Amino acid sequence: MMRRAVIQSKPCQSWRVIARRAAATGSGSGKHSSTSAPASAAAAINSLLLRSLKDHYLEVSKMTPPPKVSPPSPFTIIKGALDSNGPVLKRTYGKEEISISVMRLANIIRGEGDDPEEGDAINQLFLHVDVSKPGKEDSLHFLCGLYPDALGIHSVSMRPKLDPSEDVVQSKYNGPLFEDLDEKTRDALHSFIEERGVDESLFPFLQAWLYVKDHRNLLRWFKSVGTFITEIKSADAAKH
Repeated sequence: MMRRAVIQSKPCQSWRVIARRAAATGSGSGKHSSTSAPASAAAAINSLLLRSLKDHYLEVSKMTPPPKVSPPSPFTIIKGALDSNGPVLKRTYGKEEISISVMRLANIIRGEGDDPEEGDAINQLFLHVDVSKPGKEDSLHFLCGLYPDALGIHSVSMRPKLDPSEDVVQSKYNGPLFEDLDEKTRDALHSFIEERGVDESLFPFLQAWLYVKDHRNLLRWFKSVGTFITEIKSADAAKH
């Protein structure tokens, strides 16, 4: 729904057409036309943009949020996760600390992840699973694809421990391709993370969490761009 709201813009006239009309209106104003025409065109474009941003902001703000979903126990939500690109969930397993970051698979591989016919349905997720131990500088890092009914591992690597306040870091070597490992090793690694609660049971919460995050980011974007344009409009008005 959010994507359609952005594409189906209400104003149907070209901004260039409106700018030309505004310029033409000021062209007969005598000796001041050379300066008033560009100013009129800019004002028309700014007004149109602000009106469009406001319409979309109101439309998005009225969207019905998904039902509230709690993460499966014993995972808990990391404070401030909605406003960062870092881990979303954490838990302990014995002496291990496990954290999970998530994003749309479509944001990693363009053209993959979401079916265009299903609108904004989030059906494939991309997980960073970090397993760390006290006293160890590195942690075991899994890159996974998460689906409503399955979880698949893409790669396994050793990485520096990830601070909860930091974004996901890249290692110098991501390990071999998971598909190149023998079946016994692949099955053992799947069992390793499943034993720690990393499986398809996480999907409902993470799917709902991404909807909420996308919604917040979209509202923030409309508001920040609108504020920027308003400041430009006010500054221009003060000059005349």
